[in-house]
Amino acid sequence: MAEERPSAGAAAPPEPSRTALRELALLFLRLGLTAFGGPAAHVAMMQDEVVRRRGWLTTEELLDFVGATNLIPGPNSTELAIHIGHKRGGWRGLVVAGVCFIVPAALLSLGLAWFYVRYGKLPEARAILYGVKPVIIAVVAQALVALGRAALKNRLVVAIGVAATVASLLHVDELVVLFGGGAAAMLGKPSNRLASGAPVAAIAGVLPAVSAGASPSSLFLAFAKIGSVLFGSGYVLLAFLRADFVERRGWLSEGQLIDAVAVGQVTPGPVFSTATFIGYLVAGLGGAAASTAGIFLPAFVFVALSGIIVPRLRRSPRASLFLDGVNVASLALMAVVTLDLTRAALVDAPACGLAALSALLLFRFEVSSAWLVLGGAAAGLALSFVR
Repeated sequence: MAEERPSAGAAAPPEPSRTALRELALLFLRLGLTAFGGPAAHVAMMQDEVVRRRGWLTTEELLDFVGATNLIPGPNSTELAIHIGHKRGGWRGLVVAGVCFIVPAALLSLGLAWFYVRYGKLPEARAILYGVKPVIIAVVAQALVALGRAALKNRLVVAIGVAATVASLLHVDELVVLFGGGAAAMLGKPSNRLASGAPVAAIAGVLPAVSAGASPSSLFLAFAKIGSVLFGSGYVLLAFLRADFVERRGWLSEGQLIDAVAVGQVTPGPVFSTATFIGYLVAGLGGAAASTAGIFLPAFVFVALSGIIVPRLRRSPRASLFLDGVNVASLALMAVVTLDLTRAALVDAPACGLAALSALLLFRFEVSSAWLVLGGAAAGLALSFVR
């Protein structure tokens, strides 16, 4: 049973227990090892774990956090993990959840970077991804259904969701979609009843070498700048990295950059773990540590600041409408990303079968998404041997 939550105007929660922090650490370490598929899939898996299974947040609270992460720069799913940690375990929980979600992806990326430097190529991962991708489609679909029920509160919000979906399909900038959704929602009539709940608010390899002129400190500053200003998808990250690391500084070749971005895509956890891979290529182990810290540190700062603002937005009837619009626009962006994932994942009959079976296990039997992802990876490997 979900624990009772204080009202939006309640005092700060007491110091988190060791049990709460341990639960956060174990959950986000596991998600960091199994959350394949990018931010939309990560949001879906967190919804499954912290709303449906544990009752740590209400659906409305999670939606507010999702909307808030879309309004600040940085890795959205990592910021959502940090928000959840703060809600569950205060400032200590904020750090524990964020670090535990980041570290597994960073270590996996570091291992791949070592392999890449030593052998000049990346190990094969297509079989695992073949089995994981269809499972991710089912996981995201289940989350969209659950979150959509809470977000689509009235006809105006439904209309905003439809318009945001169309705008996203037409490649309108994500920030325009989000702020447009919020502005449109403010045309509605504020409710006198505040929302319930608490603060809501393979790859060809070229043998790389350590780059001349690069240092851990310069890498930290370069990635901190990117983490502080980057909105949007992994494709936007690619543009930033190309301009800064390939064209301006000459730290990477085009081929190395493509391989680095691929590592962020094929490993679980945050896509921004690409920074760990690049840091190792450019300046060894120290560069990997500095790059990882640089790109993720702004996320902790932004969440700490926005975590104070989001509850106040909910207490203001007019600002609450804005947040409702941002939330439904965020779901529209997530739905469009899912369409792209579906086209890439359901490439043949076995993949469609995996997706259908995963959907059945999720919707009917409520099997944990983490177990389904591991099962999909095993199925992908098994199918690669029989073909």
